[in-house]
Amino acid sequence: MEKRKCLECYERLRGRADQKFCSDQCRSAYNNRLYTESHNLINSVNRILRKNHSILSSFLAEGKVSASKSDLQKKGYRFDFFTCTSTTRSSRINYYCYDQGYRENENEKVTIVKRPPDSLLLGMSR
Repeated sequence: MEKRKCLECYERLRGRADQKFCSDQCRSAYNNRLYTESHNLINSVNRILRKNHSILSSFLAEGKVSASKSDLQKKGYRFDFFTCTSTTRSSRINYYCYDQGYRENENEKVTIVKRPPDSLLLGMSR
């Protein structure tokens, strides 16, 4: 007969044939570890998006509607992370982190824009 072991601590199991863990603590620790491993990527991306949003918000709060890309990068902005895009009537692309965004201009400059609240509910592009 095969000896069954706890999936977390590998102690020998005694009891029901379908038992997987020796205790509630082992079951909880096992599931918490699985959850943490599978969500590390999501958590790190969300952290970057929140930081990008915060940086754009701080520029708008200071009354600045334009900045150089290097100014944003100095504050830690990551241009490769955004939540959605929209195209303007003049075929220019706005890159958004939630409701805060930017539009690229010439000479490594960007115009900082805020997405209207109603467009967030209607979908990703207009």
